Amino acid sequence: MAMLRRGLYGEPVRILQEKLGVNADGVFGQGTEAALMAYQNAEGLSADGIAGPDTFTHLGLHELVMLTRGIHGEMVKRVQAALGVDADGQFGAGTEAALQKFQTENGLEATGVAGPETLALLAGFPEFTPEKVAASVVTESTPEPEPAAVESAKAEPPPDPSLLAKAVHTVGAANAAVASVGKSIWNTVKSLF
Repeated sequence: MAMLRRGLYGEPVRILQEKLGVNADGVFGQGTEAALMAYQNAEGLSADGIAGPDTFTHLGLHELVMLTRGIHGEMVKRVQAALGVDADGQFGAGTEAALQKFQTENGLEATGVAGPETLALLAGFPEFTPEKVAASVVTESTPEPEPAAVESAKAEPPPDPSLLAKAVHTVGAANAAVASVGKSIWNTVKSLF
């Protein structure tokens, strides 16, 4: 999962909530979605209530950035430019192959997923500091959210399908890639529904 949306919970959600200044219970519910949409709208981002690499970068949450096949946007263009491939902003097979080659050449596991560890080694990504790389790794288990917070989020009306339609392919494609990443903070993300 390289994106956060309503119905998810875990450490990345809590980090996002802290940055947005909402109740940091780790459950992505209606309040988190509304705060995120307000932030995205105010900052000229796509106000869809879904947090992906471009939103994380804009928020300064570099430890949450993870680029996988199916993701698109400015961060993907930057990675493509650094890899020397066509910078069309669409993370496809060519970008994945170039990324795997880069990872192999730099002693990383060739996952084809660009997280903070990989981005820190690419030219042109000074924001991916050793501190951000360290913050992207989970060293202890993340506590489960309060049952009341989970039940409250489950009771909320489901998100507008038109907002989520754009993310369905990306999230589905990213799930398998994240499983191979290892100790990524993203491994703490679970679904409420």
